[in-house]
Amino acid sequence: MAPKKLYIKTYGCQMNVYDSERMAEAMGGEGYETTARPEDADMILLNTCHIREKAAEKVYSELGRYKGLKAEKPDLKIGVAGCVAQAEGAEIMRRQPMVDLVVGPQSYHRLPDLLSRTHNGAKALDTDFPEEDKFDHLTARPKAKRGPTAFLTVQEGCDKFCAFCVVPYTRGAEVSRPAERVLTEARDLVERGVREITLLGQNVNAYHGHEGGLAGLIRALAEIDDLARIRFTTSHPNDMDDALIAAHGDCDKLMPYLHLPVQAGSDKILKRMNRSHTAEDYLRLIERLRAARPDLHLSGDFIVGFPEETEEDFQATMDLISAVEYGSAFSFKYSERPGTPAAERPQVSEDEKDDRLQRLQALLTKQQRILQDAMVGRDVHVLFEKPGRMPGQMVGKSEYLHAVHVESDDFGPGDIARIRIVSSGPNSLKGVVAPR
Repeated sequence: MAPKKLYIKTYGCQMNVYDSERMAEAMGGEGYETTARPEDADMILLNTCHIREKAAEKVYSELGRYKGLKAEKPDLKIGVAGCVAQAEGAEIMRRQPMVDLVVGPQSYHRLPDLLSRTHNGAKALDTDFPEEDKFDHLTARPKAKRGPTAFLTVQEGCDKFCAFCVVPYTRGAEVSRPAERVLTEARDLVERGVREITLLGQNVNAYHGHEGGLAGLIRALAEIDDLARIRFTTSHPNDMDDALIAAHGDCDKLMPYLHLPVQAGSDKILKRMNRSHTAEDYLRLIERLRAARPDLHLSGDFIVGFPEETEEDFQATMDLISAVEYGSAFSFKYSERPGTPAAERPQVSEDEKDDRLQRLQALLTKQQRILQDAMVGRDVHVLFEKPGRMPGQMVGKSEYLHAVHVESDDFGPGDIARIRIVSSGPNSLKGVVAPR
């Protein structure tokens, strides 16, 4: 029999990318192969994210596009996974009766069993927070060759309860995977060609599956011979401990790039957000990190127009950005999330949000361009990932996560080479092989 086809559409963060890979592997054990075309699929799975504005409505809109396919292929199975599935639950099936199954992010190891329940028009729903570790129940990863970079989830959930965030409600409390299981999966990835691993968690630096915390796990991973690079994301300032700061200075395989969201520069707004740190706390932390690793490239997250934010509060955020000098950042207008404390507070007008976001993004873009242009003339080490758009061109990432393209036939995916940067474009750098 020909294998069945699985189409997965992934929304949101890197953790969802990782989850989609694992769901595809779980369904591979049931005879499914992935396809890039929903028209060819025997099963469509939307792996959803609840962070962005109107996340649920976008999922319902996407589902509406598949009504015609379902009518043409009554045996087509349609599932919704991820954080919107966790938040909406049975409401998804009520609003879109063609959906066959709904599974939350902590239960996707049960996906094959849920699918088996959907024969003869039955529906399957699982949005529990199971006691068993889903990673113990997932299908073993196939031994197929991998690309040179991979994500690896080590921690899930969050106990911080920021006033704007749904993660504690959709992903649950903080849970860390035991270090030996993480190391086993990492070794397996490296055996299949991975050179760089990015450790993932909603609050990854709260990881406690190793006696040395995240720093201890990083040092253990650094002992894997053919693993060349380690990164991690996303971090909370309150969990950036001394050991992790030190690792940025003395662990050669830990790359000089750190995504450390602050969200706002006003102490009043930070308190309203329940961030449990001040702007001064954050700035002093940045000083310590840069003392450990002077060339550290910093990235952040910012929310503008949080409830009760004044122009003075917004200016405090702009001042913090000016002080830190970010190499990259993600910035958003505040949008209400039902059930979160901030949704019940007086809201800033959309016009004010739009104006502030434009000003903030202009400053961030200016900083990003200055720091990127400053790379011209420097030598960096590029991990090549894939061919570029032009013949003979290869594209990869520098230590600082800059995209770099080089015209050379000497390199393939997985190679690392010293490259001299010769020009800076809007979103990438151009380099040549550095002289010996």
